[in-house]
Amino acid sequence: MLNSLIKEIQAEANPEQAKILQRFFKTGQGEYGEGYIFLGIKVPVIRILAKKYNDLLLDDIQTLLASKIQEYQQIGLHILINKYEKAEDKKEIFEFYLINTKNINSWGLVDLSAPKIVGDFLLDKERNKLYELANSENLWEKRIAIVSTWRFIRENEFEDTLKISEILLNDSHDLIHKAVGWMLREVGKKDVEVLEKFLSEHYKKMPRTMLRYSIEKFDGEKRKKYLKGEI
Repeated sequence: MLNSLIKEIQAEANPEQAKILQRFFKTGQGEYGEGYIFLGIKVPVIRILAKKYNDLLLDDIQTLLASKIQEYQQIGLHILINKYEKAEDKKEIFEFYLINTKNINSWGLVDLSAPKIVGDFLLDKERNKLYELANSENLWEKRIAIVSTWRFIRENEFEDTLKISEILLNDSHDLIHKAVGWMLREVGKKDVEVLEKFLSEHYKKMPRTMLRYSIEKFDGEKRKKYLKGEI
């Protein structure tokens, strides 16, 4: 079954689209996406293939995730999410995902999967693993930690988002600044007072990108005051 899927993936390759994706995901030397390979397959096609091969074994998904080809990884994660949603033993999928964090190695892969598997699984459980990931040296594990909390935010649970945001406040990477700011903005959509309390304590030392993302839904005057440090 895996060989058939790979043949179908390769048949959908679009070299011109691949060039666009290579630039968008910063695959140049020294950039965060160095080594990524794109075939140029659009998301609707990826979803169709994932649905068609929904019965793929975990060993085969492992092969897809270990590839340097982003579309292989994307399809593998779409299938894994589908398996998780239908699984009686969700713990098996959760643990499989954690074993593969080194292979979930782009912001697109993290954002696609972390809330739907890690966040969902931990919704009614202790969340020490998120703090372990947040304190990792690995960029993608840190992003998994904060983006997973999106699932909690949807249930009006903000504590872990705020605590992990504090851990990542001084992180040096722009992709973490964006992810933390994004999750804080999501908190603000649910409860702006919670967001503003967090900002009152931290906004003057937040990286500029993180702050901009977190206050994106505020009115223009309030945004200006935060950006000027006048709140």
